[in-house]
Amino acid sequence: MATYETPKADQRTAADEAARFAALVRAVAHGDRAAFAQVFDYYAPRVKAYLIRLGLDGGQAEDLSQEVMVAVWRKASSFDPRQAGVATWIFRIARNRRIDLYRREQRGALDPDDPSLLPLAEATPDAVLEGASRDAQVRAAMAELPEEQRVLVREVFYEDLSHSEIAEKTGVPLGTVKSRLRLAFAKLKRRLRDASGRARP
Repeated sequence: MATYETPKADQRTAADEAARFAALVRAVAHGDRAAFAQVFDYYAPRVKAYLIRLGLDGGQAEDLSQEVMVAVWRKASSFDPRQAGVATWIFRIARNRRIDLYRREQRGALDPDDPSLLPLAEATPDAVLEGASRDAQVRAAMAELPEEQRVLVREVFYEDLSHSEIAEKTGVPLGTVKSRLRLAFAKLKRRLRDASGRARP
């Protein structure tokens, strides 16, 4: 009887890939900018496509996917591979952000029993210290941004505000907030990549 090895090979490949991304997220938790760039490049477009399938338009999905990836950077220390894989963890963040958006815009009814509405666990002291280290690296990269962009990025990273909340708080039109943040995130991504490249022997 013939045997087929391809499924096993595929399973091994999938397992290896899952382990690789788990290791990358653990590295992000310790402030590894090169690791974050890899996670960003792979998941940002997939998160955007997922959000579009959930009914958001391209602009909304782009903006929300940026918020999701910022959350990945800030909350990497909360990732536990024993509880879920990287994809499940990231798409859960995306689902939470989508629910938050619907709540703010008062669209539809939310299911209070939806597991995605459960609060995140409290951060441990070690996680707080790691977060402070990551924040220091972000501040260094932010220092190179124009002031009008830096102010808005600060609201995202340190106040955890959505685009609409930032617009309301600062008085900057929502469209301007989105365009400035889009430019700022692109610059930050290049800055972190360049810094990681210079750090390599």
